[in-house]
Amino acid sequence: MTPSTPADDADLARMRREYLASSGLDEADLAADWLTQFGQWLADAVTAGLPEPNAMVFATADARGRPSARTVLLKAYDARGFTLYTNYDSRKGREALSNPYASLVFPWFAIHRQVVVCGHVEPVERADTEAYFALRPRGARLGAWASPQSSVIDSRQALDEAWVEMDRRWPDDADITPPENWGGLRVVPETVEFWQGRESRLHDRLRFRHTDGSWVVERLAP
Repeated sequence: MTPSTPADDADLARMRREYLASSGLDEADLAADWLTQFGQWLADAVTAGLPEPNAMVFATADARGRPSARTVLLKAYDARGFTLYTNYDSRKGREALSNPYASLVFPWFAIHRQVVVCGHVEPVERADTEAYFALRPRGARLGAWASPQSSVIDSRQALDEAWVEMDRRWPDDADITPPENWGGLRVVPETVEFWQGRESRLHDRLRFRHTDGSWVVERLAP
């Protein structure tokens, strides 16, 4: 395989895509609430054939405010917020539970859109975790048991051997329950911003913000 040629600073400085003027977002285009608007845009991302349209960047911070981010998959959303699942002892799990505020970014580059969510984090009910875990492929359920997520491990071989041990532990028809330290996290939104790329970097940014028990819509400068 031929190694890639690094992009120099001049290449990076010129690297950008112009967005079409016809793809704007006006206040009149918005649904009545962020939930409906998000559902419409997610459906658009699915229809457009984007790879993993439910992928989102999940950003957290530790008790000292030092941030970290990673890409995860959205597994549920409703009026309460956006739900993902993880090992609670992972870095994101520890940070989200000890400093319960987070941000999500849905990077739908191909359709010149993104959605940015900010809010507080809460664990989901155990029943919800168990219901979702039962839907995971068997290999992924075993992986949840085999992987001490975010911990330093000796080798890839050690991880593979741990998975094989879990495979022996549960026969193919066994009911594999989620580990006690594994479950859902819900980001309860305080703001949900809908970003639409526009010509000359004058993008449209419309934000639903929760205040005094209701939601207001604000336009932000790009």
